[in-house]
Formats: sequence, structure tokens, C-alpha cells
Amino acid sequence: MTGMKHVCVYCGSADGAKPVYRAAAEKLGRLLAGARIGLVYGGGRVGLMGILADAALKAGGEVTGIIPGHLHKREIGHEGATRLVVVGSMHERKQKMFDLADAFAILPGGLGTIEEAMEIITWRQLGLHDKPVFLIDVANYWAPLAALFDHVIAQGFARNEARALFRLLPRVEDFLPALAEAPPAGPAKPELL
Repeated sequence: MTGMKHVCVYCGSADGAKPVYRAAAEKLGRLLAGARIGLVYGGGRVGLMGILADAALKAGGEVTGIIPGHLHKREIGHEGATRLVVVGSMHERKQKMFDLADAFAILPGGLGTIEEAMEIITWRQLGLHDKPVFLIDVANYWAPLAALFDHVIAQGFARNEARALFRLLPRVEDFLPALAEAPPAGPAKPELL
């Protein structure tokens, strides 16, 4: 994991319908802290975001939350984070999270999580970065998205290489070994346009 000092995790601001989602967020927080990898996330204290951050903090990890002012004002910012950075907009939030991250892990979440996942995958397709992206498929949560990618490719709107833009991991426990195998991000290459 040479060079992998900070992982950005996208996940829900709700707990989700299944206890396994909450357990996965807690486990990932502990794993990151145990591996001495800093967590970069959306800065919330609610839902999977809060569970993830609390678990990392409890395990002695470094947690950097990035939250836009309009959400912080609703009092959902995690004041217990190692660092809580308040930014002016959602766009600034996503850019700052990207800038701080060496890799991305995506847990289950709602529309915002899906949007973040698609944006970071698309940025990789466009050659804007070559940082590893992992979808953690807790209870087959991301299986429909993987099927959508297959459909998009089958319909001629993306090349077969689009499947390599992210890696689908069946369990949280698979994340650190996959991260260790991932090559460090190199210069971006816009090959898939």
C-alpha cells in the first residue's frame, strides 16, 4: 500500500434498511484506522457516514470530514472528526475530497452516493485521474449498477474497458488486500474516450 495514505469513502447519510450496511461501515472504519490510512469522507455525523467516522475515530484513526456550509448549518457536521473542513458548495466538497484521496471506496448509499460514484468513475474514464476505485458490494447492493454498466457496454455506449474503471468487491474484508494490490495512481491517460 505504498503511497496510499488517505482513502475517500462515499456512503449514505442514512443507515439503510439492513443491519449489514451499518456493520460494513463500522468494519471499514476500523480497518482503515488499523492500517493507519486516513479516512476522507463527507463530514456527516448521521447514517453510514457517522458510523464509519465514529468507528475510525474509536480505533484511533485520522478522520477528515468535508462538508458544505448549508449541511453544516443543519447541525449534521461531525464535530468529533480529526478535521472538519467547511466548504462553500457541493462542488467544492467533491473536489476537496478528490484532492485529498489516494483511492476511493464506495459503500451503499442513496442518490448522492450514486452520483459521487458515477462522477469519480467518469473522471477516471476521461483520464482526469488514475486513482483506484472500489465498489464494496455489501449484500449485492451494487449488483444493479454493475449490470447497468454491462448494459451500457452491450448497447455500444461504452467500451469493454469501462469495466476496469472500478473494482467490485464482495466484502469489506476484501478492501485492504485489493488496495495493496492496486498500482499507485500514475499520470492520467485519456484512453477510453
